[in-house]
Amino acid sequence: MLKNKIDYKLVNLALIIFMGYLIYQTKSLWLSIVSLVIKIVFPFLAAFAIAYALYPLLKYFESKKIPKGISITIVVAIVLGIFALAIGLVIPVVFGQLSSLFNGIITFITNISNNYDLNLGPLQETLTKTFNEIIASVGTSAKDGAISAINMSLGVISTAVIAFSAAIYFLIDMDKIRAYIKYYSKKVSLRNFDYLKELDVQMNNYVSGFLKIVIISFFEYTIAFIVIGHPNALLLGFLAAVASFIPYFGGMAVNVIAAITAFVISPAMFVKTVIAFFLLSMLDSYLIGPKVYGKTNNIHPLIVIIAVFAGGILFGIMGIVISLPVAIIILTTYRFFEKDIYDAISDKRK
Repeated sequence: MLKNKIDYKLVNLALIIFMGYLIYQTKSLWLSIVSLVIKIVFPFLAAFAIAYALYPLLKYFESKKIPKGISITIVVAIVLGIFALAIGLVIPVVFGQLSSLFNGIITFITNISNNYDLNLGPLQETLTKTFNEIIASVGTSAKDGAISAINMSLGVISTAVIAFSAAIYFLIDMDKIRAYIKYYSKKVSLRNFDYLKELDVQMNNYVSGFLKIVIISFFEYTIAFIVIGHPNALLLGFLAAVASFIPYFGGMAVNVIAAITAFVISPAMFVKTVIAFFLLSMLDSYLIGPKVYGKTNNIHPLIVIIAVFAGGILFGIMGIVISLPVAIIILTTYRFFEKDIYDAISDKRK
């Protein structure tokens, strides 16, 4: 009789509320533990992501009958070569253009303030102070050495070294890892195996396409701005490549910076720059993007914007960077199990 009088749903709800209250009251403890776990796990997650991104390149070399050991050496050499080229050639020139870029932005704000009688003094002072700090920081790094400049740099560099070293070992064992996942997913169910296979295809398409877009964007924007005579051409090309990590908004930010600096130089340069990034945007949207990605990873722009916004709110800049691949994973999962979801809902209604 007593059993029949007990409302177990109400008891379960009360237990959930109580557990939630306990978690909230001890949130400082849990957050510190989670933060520590993330710091420990992050380099290895990054390492696996790097190895996963480089795996298609490794398989390409292996398909050319090159032994696996030599193929891995070639892949690692290519990655290190790109970093060395960027650090030795591109970054010094980019840093050299920072000062003129910052001065152009400050001059633009000053002109707007004077011409339209707007009080932008506080904004100008803040930007001037920020830009001077950035330039001073760059100068200090160049003088004292980037590795020993600040402790944060040491932490970032050590994390990067650990991640890259672990990535090499992940890359060596990637065939075994994939075979292991394939074997156990098939053992659980063929449906799960098909899902992981589809997810792997979609992520491979995204990664390979993204890497191509980064390289193309750098050369595309650099050459275009050199042609029109923009003084910050290499810097804008570098920013365009980096902005590829931030869908839509990154490219917009680069175009705004290009337009502002061109406006300070001359009206003719401003018009040329606007025409240039308009043509580049058309080229990216209707030719390069579809050619690189094809019909895969077809995500509605609104979903991309929501994903970027949510990622930024939840996890800051890192959330923005991973927003698109996470969105691809979620959409692929939904599309694959869409029929199962509808069937489950229909059965519940019956």
